[in-house]
Amino acid sequence: MGIVYYKITGIQDVIIFGVPCVGKTTTGILLAQKLAYDFYDIDEEVITQFNTTIEKFINAFGRYERDRIRGGIIGQLLARNGDKVISVTPMSYSRCFNKYIQRPDVIAIELQDEPENILNRLIFTDENDQIYEDSEEYREAHRDYYLNDIREDIKFYSNSFKKIELKFQMNNAPPDLVVERLIEQYFQK
Repeated sequence: MGIVYYKITGIQDVIIFGVPCVGKTTTGILLAQKLAYDFYDIDEEVITQFNTTIEKFINAFGRYERDRIRGGIIGQLLARNGDKVISVTPMSYSRCFNKYIQRPDVIAIELQDEPENILNRLIFTDENDQIYEDSEEYREAHRDYYLNDIREDIKFYSNSFKKIELKFQMNNAPPDLVVERLIEQYFQK
């Protein structure tokens, strides 16, 4: 028989935030599996609901409109029955999600890590959202550029994420260890 985890009193849903490539989706999937929750990824919901690619979605709307739409999707997901973990694409306008993170039935967690660790998780996709492998040579040749970009993301989104009280430092741990630590910290056994 597997380990059974119990929810924090009154908490039904978990929303995971963080900068691009910090590990929100991988962590969210594993956390949902461990807790026997449903898992949702905002990007996947956008792709499904709009029958588009992320690049086309980004190019079709301005930043505020994208965040407003994503915020609406968070609301739709939270309205669904059952316990869930939701991985949220970074959003610039916190007013599009703050009402959800302040709900008593939601636990919002911002995953954080050092830029160098995030660099190692970078995923490159084409215009059709297909992942392609980059070479180690390419990554090293552009290391300074991507590290600077990651640092700018951390600085930029820190303002958006300031009302998220739970800040979880990943310390470059593998996803299964991150999930284990999240459960130990925020969920009762």
